[in-house]
Amino acid sequence: MTLQFSVLASGSTGNSIYVETDDQALLVDAGLSGKQMDLLFKQIGRDPKKLSGIFVTHEHSDHIKGVGVFARKYQLPIYANEKTWRVMEPQLGEIPTDLKFTFPTDSVRTFGKLDIESFAVSHDAAEPMFYIFHYEGKKLAIITDTGYVNDRMIGKIKNADYFIFESNHDVEMLRMGKYPWSVKRRILSDVGHISNEDAALAMSECIGDQTKGIYLAHLSKDNNMKELARMSVTQILKKKGFAVGESFSLYDTDPKIPTPIKTI
Repeated sequence: MTLQFSVLASGSTGNSIYVETDDQALLVDAGLSGKQMDLLFKQIGRDPKKLSGIFVTHEHSDHIKGVGVFARKYQLPIYANEKTWRVMEPQLGEIPTDLKFTFPTDSVRTFGKLDIESFAVSHDAAEPMFYIFHYEGKKLAIITDTGYVNDRMIGKIKNADYFIFESNHDVEMLRMGKYPWSVKRRILSDVGHISNEDAALAMSECIGDQTKGIYLAHLSKDNNMKELARMSVTQILKKKGFAVGESFSLYDTDPKIPTPIKTI
């Protein structure tokens, strides 16, 4: 009984995560064009025709750009909470009623032996939420697009086998960068994105005995670098007494190149 996943794409240009069990194949978001999504599936050696559904986190285009196209092409059910449906539906194009499903925030839905749990995050969207996958005692937690990580979120995702965790920006790079102040203020706000440092501090509260790996996700292409994110997170976790690279590993993600399929 295996739980497998690949971060197909992660960053401000588009986000999508593939999750597979023995009897389910699912997508969290499809923030790239249908054509790009097909290419990503080829790169991981999986067939989108075998997908059982798309789970949407929120309505921003870097998370839903390909959702409508992909759902129509492969007849895929789409799951999202009511407020997200309301604002994203006009962006998706025509979706048949039998492919539209509501997945409330802070609830659990079961697909075969897989339990999928949704939880709220803090982001400037209608009702943003992310997902935890529970399968045969294994746990995969996804948390990006949040301005902070509070105790409630930590309680939900704690002690996952693997995390896909936002590490969006380096604060100094952002402050010194070319973005207008209004955009900088939005990113740094409680409904923006989490920095490398704050991500690491949150991770230090979430890592448990079961944890084997953390994927650093949703890196800003202008205000972060893979090496910098990894170094910043590693330094803070080591200061907190964690044996990074020994008891668990840090992994990069990329806007265009999927991570190799990981089996939990």
